[in-house]
Amino acid sequence: MENFDKESKYLRAKEKVEELKKFYSNLTSYIVVIAGLAVINYYTNGFHYMWFLWPALGWGIGLAFHAAKAFGWSPIFNKDWEERKIREYMEDGEEQERGVTKTQNWE
Repeated sequence: MENFDKESKYLRAKEKVEELKKFYSNLTSYIVVIAGLAVINYYTNGFHYMWFLWPALGWGIGLAFHAAKAFGWSPIFNKDWEERKIREYMEDGEEQERGVTKTQNWE
């Protein structure tokens, strides 16, 4: 059992590190590509119209969501909510095994 817990913790930590690597890779790509677009924008029209901000904004929104996922920030579906739902579904499963039905609780 102890070996299973260590392996489980290792796998969770490995998944977390992989998610962080993906985020930092995405962030690096964002910085390089947006900087490149800014340079192209400057040389084509001298920043009279800063069109590179449009892709920076769109990709930046996606990057913000990726950061929220990678760093575990979620104001609605946080760890407490997740743990509560897991316990609820586990209890529902036990009750169904015993033949007890429960009404749906929408929290």
